[in-house]
Amino acid sequence: MAVNDSDPLDELPDDVAAAAFRRLVRHLRHRHDAQNIELMGLAGFCRNCLADWIRDAGYEGDKAKARELIHGMPQDEWKATRQTPATDEQLARMEASVAKNAGS
Repeated sequence: MAVNDSDPLDELPDDVAAAAFRRLVRHLRHRHDAQNIELMGLAGFCRNCLADWIRDAGYEGDKAKARELIHGMPQDEWKATRQTPATDEQLARMEASVAKNAGS
């Protein structure tokens, strides 16, 4: 999109965007079976990316607090209770997917 083109997403009221974001985060908290590595392999982002994005948007908490906010628990607890080891295939898909993120 050219610099002068408007994006209809920018016209979305902040309260609507915030409600949709919260719904997405709650959905991901519920669907812990959707592993971060799988999200990265398919879409090029994961829960940790969302934590980084809220910090980029002005959240004043540190990285650990941002991840706790998104995961719904401290990241170490999430890893211990929800995360499974990544396979070589998942890692390869993630690397290929993340490479597509350049410029986004």
